[in-house]
Amino acid sequence: MRNLFLSLFSLSFIFSTANAQEIDLYKSEINPGYWQQHVDYKMDISMDVKNYQYTGVQQLVYTNNSPDVLNRVYYHLYFNAFQPGSEMDVRSQTIADPDGRVGDRIGKLTPKEIGYIEVTSLKQNGIILNYDVIGTVLQVQLNKPIQPGEKVTFDMVFNGQVPVQVRRSGRNSSEDVALSMTQWYPKLAEYDFEGWHADPYIGREFHGVWGDFDVTINIDKNYVLGGTGYLQNPNEIGHGYETEKVKKQKGDKLSWHFLAPNVHDFTWAADPEFIHDTMQVPDGPMLHFFYKKTLEATYLENWKKLQPKTVELMEYFSTNIGKYPYKQYSVIQGGDGGMEYAMCTLITGERKLGSLIGVTAHELAHTWFQFLLATNELKYYWMDEGFTSYISDYAMNDIMDSKEENPAENAYKGYIYLATSGKEQALTTHADRFEYNQAYGISAYSKGEVFMSQLGYVIGEDNLKAAIKKYYKDNAFKHPTPNDFIRSAEKITNLELDWYLTDFGQTTNTIDYGVKAVSGNIVTLERIGLMPMPIDLTITYTDGTTEDYYIPLRMMRGKKPTTATPQPNWAWAYPTYTFEASKPIKSVQIDPKELMADINKVNNKFEM
Repeated sequence: MRNLFLSLFSLSFIFSTANAQEIDLYKSEINPGYWQQHVDYKMDISMDVKNYQYTGVQQLVYTNNSPDVLNRVYYHLYFNAFQPGSEMDVRSQTIADPDGRVGDRIGKLTPKEIGYIEVTSLKQNGIILNYDVIGTVLQVQLNKPIQPGEKVTFDMVFNGQVPVQVRRSGRNSSEDVALSMTQWYPKLAEYDFEGWHADPYIGREFHGVWGDFDVTINIDKNYVLGGTGYLQNPNEIGHGYETEKVKKQKGDKLSWHFLAPNVHDFTWAADPEFIHDTMQVPDGPMLHFFYKKTLEATYLENWKKLQPKTVELMEYFSTNIGKYPYKQYSVIQGGDGGMEYAMCTLITGERKLGSLIGVTAHELAHTWFQFLLATNELKYYWMDEGFTSYISDYAMNDIMDSKEENPAENAYKGYIYLATSGKEQALTTHADRFEYNQAYGISAYSKGEVFMSQLGYVIGEDNLKAAIKKYYKDNAFKHPTPNDFIRSAEKITNLELDWYLTDFGQTTNTIDYGVKAVSGNIVTLERIGLMPMPIDLTITYTDGTTEDYYIPLRMMRGKKPTTATPQPNWAWAYPTYTFEASKPIKSVQIDPKELMADINKVNNKFEM
């Protein structure tokens, strides 16, 4: 254990150096008018592992980089969701298809099992403030408005109780992990060009303000911690440092001091039975793995096999999206499935090897599409989950040598099922406002993945790869919107792509093209669905030869790179399109690689 912890924390990074070396893109060279708020947290908490209650003090320096005067601020109190009668509880019990992990469990929690965060004191620049607790939101009336460009300091005293593990956070998970500490502290809500985002915690995911975190966690000396940030006092901790005599204990507790630069959340997990392994990524971060030593032998073996695969995954994402900017990343057993956080993920650990690698691939990919790009997950969940699903499916295909022709195939199947079910809602729907959980899940994961994969069909695979890298380069640390992604693709291709975002990202219009008629050498196609697309088409001639054709979409104002025989463009308003092939025809196939999300593939092929 000594060597493991020396590997983890052999460098005790000073905060100023760490902050200077991380990617810092608060100011945009691309868009000089861009701004975002900034927070610096300093927190000291003391955890009682017997009753799962904790006390904390928080000092928050808030910088108002907006052009607006702020009269209020809002904090998220996420743990308040885990109480009978909360919005999360009631929504779970009234939706037609509740998440099985939640169901009616919150409604059955006893007072000693619920979660809560109670704020007992809050000051602005030393002056006591009035505030109201409204479910999972703390609404604060400021004594003095915060002017544009002004910094203010909020000092808070709070206490909390860790709920029995229900969703993401909590104590004593199904795999007996003691503490999965996510969404555990009063977190200032995001304010951006759209105003405040003080959404209640009903079930979906998060949005946060970037800043620097200085966090000290005082906990029972037998517990091992992993999570966000760099440990500053490894020699004082004592675990695995038997030769070091310096130990700063508060009774039976040890103080773990972490610094985390340029993140928008802080997460940790703790258990007295955690094994801790490390593995270095060449020219990359140190990877850390925390998992329970009480796992069955097969699962323990899988966690060892996971480690070199995680190195490969980190290299894949850094190559295909952009270089990972921090010096460490942790994979931690905890939570209730898989969930991404700053510099770490919590995943369940009792898995077959393929599942363990797969969930790690997905959650690690979230580091780019959520923690480094950080779209608003309540509004643009499909950019987070869908883009992550796309890149992680391709990463798994590569590192597992699966040789799948279309790694996104299952996403297409899921989307088409939803699009033809009568239950689809547009991707502009707020994540909490879906009528069905299943519709949300398919929209976020499958349709979001198809959005990315199908764009490769529209602009060409090489252009898509370049667009993903440009999107990251232009928008890392900037909370991008869907338009930012499309603009990156347009700048790579010089094509007009607003129609693609409009139809696939903002409506439930569907794609349905068919071969209407073939006569001799003459082919007539028809557009049945409302959504426009360019057409890839393969003709097999009566002599057995084949020829690929490409029909551009007029509103794209250009063509993708292709070796197919080009035809005149097709304007969307024309329901049919006719062209002449070079020889007598045996069969015609629209989109032979099935990269277009056509909801009715039966009419895509015509045979004489």
